[in-house]
Amino acid sequence: MRAVLPLTALLAGVALLLAGSGLLGTLLAVRGGLEGYGGQTLGWVMSGYFAGFLAGTFLAPPLIRRIGHVRAFAFCTGLAAIAVLLHPVWVDPAAWFGLRVVTGVALVTLYTVIESWLNAQPDPAIRGRVFAIYMAVNLGALALGQLLLGLGVDGGFMLFSLVAILVCASALPVTLTRLAQPTFPPNPRLGLRRLYAVAPAATLAAGLSGLAMGAFWGLGPVYAGEIGLDRAGISHFMVATILGGALLQWPLGRLSDRLDRRIGLALACAAAAAVALAALPGAGWGGGWIYALFFAFGGLAFSIYPMSVAHMLDTLPREDLLSGCSSLLLVHGIGAMLGPMIAGELMSRHGPGALPAYFAAVLAALSLFLMARLALNRRPDRHPAAFHPMLRTTPAALELLPETESPPPTATQENP
Repeated sequence: MRAVLPLTALLAGVALLLAGSGLLGTLLAVRGGLEGYGGQTLGWVMSGYFAGFLAGTFLAPPLIRRIGHVRAFAFCTGLAAIAVLLHPVWVDPAAWFGLRVVTGVALVTLYTVIESWLNAQPDPAIRGRVFAIYMAVNLGALALGQLLLGLGVDGGFMLFSLVAILVCASALPVTLTRLAQPTFPPNPRLGLRRLYAVAPAATLAAGLSGLAMGAFWGLGPVYAGEIGLDRAGISHFMVATILGGALLQWPLGRLSDRLDRRIGLALACAAAAAVALAALPGAGWGGGWIYALFFAFGGLAFSIYPMSVAHMLDTLPREDLLSGCSSLLLVHGIGAMLGPMIAGELMSRHGPGALPAYFAAVLAALSLFLMARLALNRRPDRHPAAFHPMLRTTPAALELLPETESPPPTATQENP
C-alpha cells in the first residue's frame, strides 16, 4: 500500500472527475424528460458522448505529447466545465448532442492523462494492485455521483454547476502533484479483421456488451423515470446497478478463470438476459424488487467486457496484447455509441419496457453465438491471463494489467 501512496493525487483527481461525469449523465436524462424529450431524442443525445469518447481516443495522444500531461489536463477540465454549464443555457437536442461530443473528447483526454501517468509510476510487481485500486475508485465515484442528484431541484442549474465544480476540482490535485510527467509512447491498434480472426468470441462480446451498456448508461435513468421512480428512486436505481457491477464482477470472473472462458461469457449473458426479461413492466415485480433485479443485472452485464478482455489476453500472442486491448476497446466503443440510438428508437415506439427487452435480445444473441463457437471449436482450456474487474476505459489503463507488461529483451536483442 505504501507504494501506492504517491499516486493519491491522481486517484483523488479521477474520483472527483468521475463523480461529476456520473452525475451529469443521469442529470441530463432527468432534465431531458422535463423538457419533453422522448426516448429517441435522448438516445441520440446520449450517443454523442460515446462518439466524442471514440474521437478522443485518437485526439488525446497527440495533444498530450504536444503540451504535456498537466497542461492537457488543465485545458480539458476547462473545456469540459464550459460544455457542462452550456447545457442549461442552450436547451436544444442538437446543441446537447454537440456538447456531449465535446464532453466525451474532453473526458477521454482527462482519463488518458491520469491512466498513462498511473501506468508510468508503479513498480511492475504492484501493477495489478494499482489497477484494482483504480477500478474501485472508478466504481465508487460513479455511485457517489448518482447520489448527488438529490442535492438540487430537478434538472436545475445548481446541479450543472456542481458537475462543473467537481470537474474543475479534479484539476487541483493533478496539477499540484510532484510526480514526474511520463513520456507518452505510441499505442498502435491491431487490425479489427485480424482481431476477429484470432479472437472472434472476445471481439463480438466486446461489441455487443457495448451495445447493451451504452444503452444502459444513456437511457437507464430514462427507463427508471418512465416506470414511475422519482428523482431519488432514479439515483438509487443507478447506484444499485453500479454496486452490482462492482461486487459481482470478481466472483463471476474467477468462475470464468476455472472454465472455458466462452462458457463463462455465455452463462453471464444468458443470466443477464433472463434478469432483463424479469424487469419488463408487468412482470409482477413491485416495490424494491426493481433495485434487486438491476443489482443482479449490473453484476452480470458489467462482467461481460472484462471477461472478453481476459479471453483476448488468453488468445493473442504476447507482442500483440497492448494493440489488441486498444482495438477491443474501439469495438466496445462503437457498440456503446450505437446502443443509445437503437434503444432510444425502440423506447419511443414501444415504451420503457423496450429497454430491458433490448438488453435481453442483445445478450441472448451473444450467448447463442458463444455457444455456437463452443460447438464448432472446442480446444483445451488455457488461462495464461487472469480476470480483472474493470469498466470500459482508455487503452492506457489496460497497460497496467500485469499480462500486458513488455517481455524482457532476449540476448539477441541486447547484443545485436
